[in-house]
Amino acid sequence: MSAEIITRADFEKVVLKVGKVIHAERIQGSKKLLRLVVDIGDERRQIITGLAEFYKPEDLINKYVVVVANLENRKIFGYDSQGMILASCDEKNPTIITIDKPQDEQIGKRVC
Repeated sequence: MSAEIITRADFEKVVLKVGKVIHAERIQGSKKLLRLVVDIGDERRQIITGLAEFYKPEDLINKYVVVVANLENRKIFGYDSQGMILASCDEKNPTIITIDKPQDEQIGKRVC
């Protein structure tokens, strides 16, 4: 996949934070969507993901994930999604990007 080159200044606008999934559930009526509540330190965010075919909600609880924290909110299936969880782009088996040495002190820290 070819992507447009962005400047360092463009990239510096993106705020990536470590978050901890504290709640996860399937969205009723959808085969693909999960509703996550993620603690990103100074607040909790509701994030809607299209990963229900690949992850059970209970497998995501307490996972440390990377969140795009300054993405505009988006209404998905009637829910406000307040960010994005980073994952690999393999549609056959996407993988959520996690922190290899998770600690609660990392919650809310910027990813650099």
